[in-house]
Amino acid sequence: MTAAPAARAAELRAQIAQHDYRYYVLDEPQIPDAEYDRLMQELRALEAQHPELITPDSPTQRVSGTPSSAFGEVVHQVPMLSLDNAFTDEDVQAFDRRIHERLGVAGELDYVAEPKLDGLAVSVIYRDGLLERAATRGDGVTGEDVTANVRTVRAVPQRLRGQAPALLEARGEIFMPLAGFERMNAQARERGEKVFVNPRNAAAGSLRQLDARVTAARPLTAFFYGLGTLAGASLPGRQGQLLEWLRALGLPVCPDTRAVRGVGGCLAYYREMGERRSSLPYQIDGVVYKLDRRADQERLGFLSRAPRWAMAHKFPADEALTAVKGIEFQVGRTGALTPVARLAPVFVGGVTVSNVTLHNIGEVHRKDVRVGDTVVVRRAGDVIPEVVSVILERRAPDAVPVQLPRSCPVCGSQVLRVEGEAVARCTGGFTCRAQRQEALRHFASRRALDIEGLGDKLIEQLVEREQVSSPADLYALTLPQLSQLERMGEKSAANLLAAIEKSKHTTLPRLLYGLGIREVGEATALALARHFGTLERLMDADESAIQQVPDVGPVVAAHLAAFFASDEHRRVIKALTDKGVKWPDMEPAAGSAGPQGLAGRTVVITGTLASMSREQAQEALTARGAKVSGSVSKKTSFVVAGSEAGSKLAKAKELGVPVLDEQQLLALLGGESR
Repeated sequence: MTAAPAARAAELRAQIAQHDYRYYVLDEPQIPDAEYDRLMQELRALEAQHPELITPDSPTQRVSGTPSSAFGEVVHQVPMLSLDNAFTDEDVQAFDRRIHERLGVAGELDYVAEPKLDGLAVSVIYRDGLLERAATRGDGVTGEDVTANVRTVRAVPQRLRGQAPALLEARGEIFMPLAGFERMNAQARERGEKVFVNPRNAAAGSLRQLDARVTAARPLTAFFYGLGTLAGASLPGRQGQLLEWLRALGLPVCPDTRAVRGVGGCLAYYREMGERRSSLPYQIDGVVYKLDRRADQERLGFLSRAPRWAMAHKFPADEALTAVKGIEFQVGRTGALTPVARLAPVFVGGVTVSNVTLHNIGEVHRKDVRVGDTVVVRRAGDVIPEVVSVILERRAPDAVPVQLPRSCPVCGSQVLRVEGEAVARCTGGFTCRAQRQEALRHFASRRALDIEGLGDKLIEQLVEREQVSSPADLYALTLPQLSQLERMGEKSAANLLAAIEKSKHTTLPRLLYGLGIREVGEATALALARHFGTLERLMDADESAIQQVPDVGPVVAAHLAAFFASDEHRRVIKALTDKGVKWPDMEPAAGSAGPQGLAGRTVVITGTLASMSREQAQEALTARGAKVSGSVSKKTSFVVAGSEAGSKLAKAKELGVPVLDEQQLLALLGGESR
């Protein structure tokens, strides 16, 4: 054997040991779980090829971790083992096949499947039904005494219910629900304090506080799923029965745990939980399969670090490592310069990611992202990918900080960053091609003038050919002009012309939103239209008059006044009316504005509605005085939940916010205001 495998094995052990230290002791993980799993898989494969390289202290031979010296040590009477991981269907099938071969049985086996919680594993000991001691897993043999902190977790009972055994060691997971995590971070931001990266770190950091009063203030909870030591009672014969027994004793058990049949049932459960993952009220990174019959578990026994009768089937990574190939600045419709990191493509969260927004230059400097850096990229569910952190140890010595460009990368105009604002902007206005393209795209979007078929590529061609420079120019386009565009035949051009013609009949709120005035979204546009009734009244209003509109402050009022003070903007509006764009006036709020039975109510819409689009529901609610918000809080009056409602519904239930289904919404909209 050459020296290369031995050297690589030593290097891998050192890396894994360092990452274990940062993860378990410092609570400051440096790499995502997927990268850690890759290192461990490489070491296992290397030791399988060269068994002589296996050492007693190899991380493959024990459970990883080191207890913190800040807490007393607890030696587990029964080691708290880890689980082997499966990453593919084939891995699960091989796991099932190995069990069949060892047991010498045929036919489908019974399993219990449960979510793999992303929290902190704990052991809780009850003596004669009373909570005596709690400990973290630590290195699997020795953990940390966190009794005082666990006592503050309301989900963990101080006394067991019913006929408790003389000694019971329950094992489970302390974790932080997503709604509580988001609420805690929001409060920390308001106080200017550090926020946690994810719920797992938040739970670990909260449970390992030296002051239990800090732990008590954190929104922690727990689920239990197994036993360590037991005296004074008979062990249930099946895993499913064990969970029912724990629940009867007053210990919380995950409600999404389920009995499944055979490897097919395991994989079906995995796919179902993968689909539900983004709507669960807690964070998971996979599922766990456990053989149901206790006698079969005992026959199979354990490997050095994991039971043979259980397996963790992990989801595709939410986080991954990749390299920053470049950082470019994109220009939006308001001139905002947004730094975008161009990445070496990486598969994360179920998709390949090659571009990630860095939001603004302040964010770039805060995270200190540089070209050539190795970064952690996260994508969970449908969330926009983000750079979480930089692996500083891998930074090249000659990497230089990113600087804000002095001139626009598109038109060359000066770039200004107003003191106190995070965003820098190009001063070119409509002379900047990028701003024109984004302004036109916004004007034609579904919630504005809704010009069906006028997509980004067509707008880009129209701007490059200088056929369109403002929204009004769209209404002067001809069939020959459109037919000459790439991928546009005469029929497609005719359809687009028909859509442009149809968009001439719009509403005042849609027009105001479509004009792209800074800080004026749909709700503000509707409030302005209601308050002033006509565009002329709004255009003639000064800042103080505009501030009389509900929810319009001095910043938005200043943007509106400046927009309508521009001769160029007034010319565009006049050109729109000259080209036949029409909208009916609205009755001012001081007059008869129609039913306002929902005035002062804040509503959130989630899921899919069968009888109307979410936009139509929003318009109907706002027409009755409601404010439609995008997030659920204690101030939310009620949530409208359609089919496939997700995390917003879960948060509403946690906060006790009333939830209306579609039929109740229709009844509310159809009823008389009170």
